[in-house]
Amino acid sequence: MTSDDLYLPRGTTASAEYALDIRPEHAGWTYSALRIVELSPGGSHTFITGNSEWIVLPLEGGCTVRIEESEFQLLGRDSVFAGASDFAYAPRDARVQIASGAGGRFALAGAKCERRLPARYGPAPEVPVEQRGSGTCARRVRNFAAADAFDCDRLIAVEVLTPGGNWSSYPPHKHDEHRPGEECALEEIYYFEIEGPGGLGYQRVFPSRPGGADVLAEVRSGDAVLVPDGWHGPSIAQPGHAMYYLNVMAGPGEDREWRIRFHPDHTETTGGYR
Repeated sequence: MTSDDLYLPRGTTASAEYALDIRPEHAGWTYSALRIVELSPGGSHTFITGNSEWIVLPLEGGCTVRIEESEFQLLGRDSVFAGASDFAYAPRDARVQIASGAGGRFALAGAKCERRLPARYGPAPEVPVEQRGSGTCARRVRNFAAADAFDCDRLIAVEVLTPGGNWSSYPPHKHDEHRPGEECALEEIYYFEIEGPGGLGYQRVFPSRPGGADVLAEVRSGDAVLVPDGWHGPSIAQPGHAMYYLNVMAGPGEDREWRIRFHPDHTETTGGYR
């Protein structure tokens, strides 16, 4: 895939229903998916999960999520920079309706899967939040659907907040090979929002194999970057503008796990991962 295939500026994947619509068949891979639905006040959206599991994550605003016979009230948040949000898990082969009295924007993070798990609610206070790195590599990670934090079949999803001027997703790392106990293969989506008008950031992906993924993208709110393979990082926030990104990952491994390998020319002493 070329850099034009991997860097997706805001609006380039929009569909009639979604402001952003990244499906496995569009990304050229098998598992990972991400959609952003924007609802006006009193609006609603209904979809069928099909052969994928999904997490409904408020980016801005709250909503009611109905999954078959279950109903969850998501308080949501004012923005992705305000703090962790509650969320709802929808299993495969289910009908889901999202309705919002005040309106808002909602991410649907998905992965093709085999097992059908129960619909569930994820409370915001139970989202594990980590402070990683130090100095100009400091950032905050919200592990709302990390492999060891919330049960899914294949889906892994986390949020990262990087202060203006800082680096995250660093040192460069990869997860594109199956190496038991060391590395697992995961397709990954980065979805970005930048705090403040005119803000921007930069995302780097470079080859781990001949002809592999190679991107240096200037990213703004609503942009996305696909990582089918390769070393990725750093993610760089413009001074004065905090950077948010949502990572959605899934892969073919028998175990749902997150194992990465760092680039040999970098060390963990530079501030830790992500």
